[in-house]
Amino acid sequence: MSAYDSHQFIMAVEIIPEHLYDLIPSRLTVTFSLACLVFFTVGSALLRRYKFVQECNKVPGPPVQIPLVGSFTELFVDADQIMPHFTNLYYKWNKRSVLRVWMGPLPWFFLGAAESAEVVLSSNKLIDKSREYDYIQPWLATGLLTSTGSKWHMRRKMLTPTFHFKILEDFVHVFNEQSKVLVEKLTTKVGQDFDIFPFITRCTLDVICETAMGRHVNAQSKSDSEYVQAVYSMSHIIQIRQIRPWLQPDWLFNFFPYASEQQKCLSILHGFTDQVIRERKIEQKLLKAQKETEEKTGVKEDEFISKKRNLAFLDLLIEASQDGKALSDLDIREEVDTFMFEGHDTTAAAINWSLFLLGNYPEVQEQVSEELVRVFGNSDRPITMADLNELKYLECCIKEALRLYPSVPLLARQLTEDTNICGYDLPSGATVLAAPFLIHRDPTHFPEPERFKPERFFPENIRGRHPYAYVPFSAGPRNCIGQKFAMMEEKVILASVLRRFHVKALDKPEGLPILTELILRPRDGIRMHLTEKKFT
Repeated sequence: MSAYDSHQFIMAVEIIPEHLYDLIPSRLTVTFSLACLVFFTVGSALLRRYKFVQECNKVPGPPVQIPLVGSFTELFVDADQIMPHFTNLYYKWNKRSVLRVWMGPLPWFFLGAAESAEVVLSSNKLIDKSREYDYIQPWLATGLLTSTGSKWHMRRKMLTPTFHFKILEDFVHVFNEQSKVLVEKLTTKVGQDFDIFPFITRCTLDVICETAMGRHVNAQSKSDSEYVQAVYSMSHIIQIRQIRPWLQPDWLFNFFPYASEQQKCLSILHGFTDQVIRERKIEQKLLKAQKETEEKTGVKEDEFISKKRNLAFLDLLIEASQDGKALSDLDIREEVDTFMFEGHDTTAAAINWSLFLLGNYPEVQEQVSEELVRVFGNSDRPITMADLNELKYLECCIKEALRLYPSVPLLARQLTEDTNICGYDLPSGATVLAAPFLIHRDPTHFPEPERFKPERFFPENIRGRHPYAYVPFSAGPRNCIGQKFAMMEEKVILASVLRRFHVKALDKPEGLPILTELILRPRDGIRMHLTEKKFT
């Protein structure tokens, strides 16, 4: 301020009438006002929190241990005790198919019956995934699994045609090729006691890499490859963050070694996908130019179509992208990465649990063997689409295995509005978890729920069953877009293994330790003993 300006300011102050000085707040008045504002703000927040807690506590569940905060007991349950712990709580406190549990300061509402799950899963409004999915976003961004609103609707509509029956049929040869490699690997284990889980997992990883990206990672032959290890490591980090509250805030997570490990994994995973996208785009341009040349030279269209048999989901996305107008390279990457994430662990778990149960129920395995002989005889020919349609009993076995051991044991949503479920008003902002592990064990719909009975899925036994009593692939608008793909893959791999081997499980379902993570998996693997079948 110049000397002239200072003089003018002093003159202006001097001419303020004395009675107006009383209107200028004193320091004490300002302090008091700020204190009142803080008190009002904090008080309002506490009152809202109190009302929120009171509303949540109208739902049956274990008592609150700390007022306005909740319970910390559930935060320190071992991974293999999560499902038994919450199952016990559900049956102890459940009155009308809804259980309330405080996970520290956060309320979780478990839905363990078809009637309660239907309210959430059938809704076109309640489609937001819960905050636990946030830890997947560094890898998948906001692809089909994690997106919501208009973006999810647009992507779902765009991606649905890529799972058309005729396109899926083209992938059967991939299932056959990778199943053949799996059988060769398992042959070396005949007569031994071993964990079959990693063998199946590597097989499904090879399948999804080839079908999603059109690339071989040779996980079955090179299990130590950089990409394969990055997939496993990233999945582990996501699971750890979901069950460890102190790893959930990003600023805290960054203090732990997991953060640098995650960054390394993301560099490998995204780098690999980006490279494949670039290469496939170049290949598509060359293929398009080749087609134009062949058309000019009179080559028949059906001769060219046979060359399209190796199209992967990535190629279909590139076509749908309209040269970047509909999907950018980043958009394509997040969907391909989503296929990779969702497409191997879930199917691996389903196949492993199917083998585990068949290995515990020899009479059921015998019926599967009879069906396989009826369809294939003693041949070792590749499996065709027509064969898959004939393997009806095997399909029932897979469905029953998914009933007892759903690959995804919890389907979590964030309520975006107050919602009445079975007579309880659940507040907006709460997390609800439809629990297939509980829903599938409801004796109302599945008598003797712990028994492995594939007959439950015979057409005559399905008739009249509640549509939300069986939800291994979720249900409603956010059901699994790839469930037909998964069922086809599982049938080919299981049929390939069971045509060659008789399987015997070395553990019983009773008391088997199960890890409730992103995927329902056995803590100690699936211990099997294989016997090679003799053909005449």
